[in-house]
Amino acid sequence: MIIARILGTVVASQKDERLHGKKLLIVKPINLDGTDQSGYVVAVDTVGAGFHEKVIVVAGSSARLAEGNKDCPVDSAIIGVIDNIDFTAD
Repeated sequence: MIIARILGTVVASQKDERLHGKKLLIVKPINLDGTDQSGYVVAVDTVGAGFHEKVIVVAGSSARLAEGNKDCPVDSAIIGVIDNIDFTAD
């Protein structure tokens, strides 16, 4: 799982029919302090997340196990919206 922030949407008029009705969002992985990591990921939204929210993203087979993604050609899925992060360094 990774922590990410939603930056935008992807609209694809031509796509695999198993993706019809699925919202595709652009997410940016972030560090625990909220700073950006490198790269971007397109993830299927399974929880109704919104712009700039912090989210939990899973990849690979875990993404295909997320609600509504069984047998879908997805590699990343948003499975949670983060309300708060409490972190204590040793």
